[in-house]
Amino acid sequence: MMKKDGHVHTPYCPHGTTDQLETYINQAIEEGFDSLTFTEHAPLPPGFKDPTPEEDSAMKLEDMDSYINDIQILKDKYRHKITINIGLEVDYIKEFEHETKVFLDQYGKFLDDSILSVHFLKIDHSYYCMDYDENTFGKMIDIAGSLQNLHQAYYNEVLHSIHSDLGNFKPKRIGHITLVNKFQKLYPVTFSTDTSVKKVIQAIKEQKLEIDYNVAGLRKKYCGETYPEESIAKLAHKQKIPLIYGSDAHSARDIGKNYTHYDQLTNSN
Repeated sequence: MMKKDGHVHTPYCPHGTTDQLETYINQAIEEGFDSLTFTEHAPLPPGFKDPTPEEDSAMKLEDMDSYINDIQILKDKYRHKITINIGLEVDYIKEFEHETKVFLDQYGKFLDDSILSVHFLKIDHSYYCMDYDENTFGKMIDIAGSLQNLHQAYYNEVLHSIHSDLGNFKPKRIGHITLVNKFQKLYPVTFSTDTSVKKVIQAIKEQKLEIDYNVAGLRKKYCGETYPEESIAKLAHKQKIPLIYGSDAHSARDIGKNYTHYDQLTNSN
């Protein structure tokens, strides 16, 4: 089976490291990967104000051409050693579907492989970046009325992303579908989310999409599990939904981290 890392960031990420593209590629080759997809955070839609303090959630629109060109050069340079894919991690943002579609209509033809993720939730007329930090997450709980309400809002938004009409270049993979658990050691889930999660899994299956099996949560001190966690991933795997390993690396050293979790899951009966 091809060994692929389908979720990798780059020096174009404002909140990442300055590790160069070739450093990521060489690390992937060293780790025995056959394929690597660069999925930088796509520029946020015009009219949307990044709610993070430094406004550094995504790359700038004016960098898109350079981003594509840089990776294309390396695709050719390393074509005999590893398959390099040009991709993006596209944010699904409520009420900005049209702007996202316009962007994808312009740049989608250059993309090989991309992810559609939910990071931003609109609660009580304001947008919040739900995985920014534990304090923001706590504020979101207060505004939503309860942790259970926040979980429901998040899964509803993931469902909206799955069913959204973003045009012919809509990403085929849904990103870290349980990101709402990032701070679960601080805010333990004492209620069942099975119904919401199963609706997400069913929608992904019906739309013939893939799931980003994202191991970044294992590196987060308040999470400690993959996105999605093992039981959900097994459910998706049994339903023959493609699970694509994603390191979600923001530095080259994280390429291939915890790949054994994915390998054991996808090769188990």
